[in-house]
Amino acid sequence: MNNQRDIQLHKEIKDYNESIFFGLSMRQSFFSAVAAIVAVIVYFCLKPHFGTETLSWMCILAAIPFAALGFVNYHGLNAEQLFWLWIKSEVIEKGVTVFKPTTAYYEHIKDIVMKKEGKKRYVKNSKKNNKAA
Repeated sequence: MNNQRDIQLHKEIKDYNESIFFGLSMRQSFFSAVAAIVAVIVYFCLKPHFGTETLSWMCILAAIPFAALGFVNYHGLNAEQLFWLWIKSEVIEKGVTVFKPTTAYYEHIKDIVMKKEGKKRYVKNSKKNNKAA
């Protein structure tokens, strides 16, 4: 009797997430719990002031950002890493980014190009000097 199971193999080892609770990773479980706690706090704080339908929408809207933090993954970065990257690029190191490409070929022939440009400039300057004289 052969009992075969399908095993899911990831092409990239970084894509593997261990399931902790209902198929969620530890990070997703934590932020889902935080979202539930926020929803309960909003419910009990605003219960005397609003009706049930309005209160339910407020609980959902308050919990969504916290739940989303656990599931956000953009180019392999989680929400905290994205937030820190945004703060770093927009606040800490704000400025103009200049792209100056360099290639191995240019580095190799840079001296030759500079000599040729120098000779051309010298010739142009000498022609101007001859005309003025």
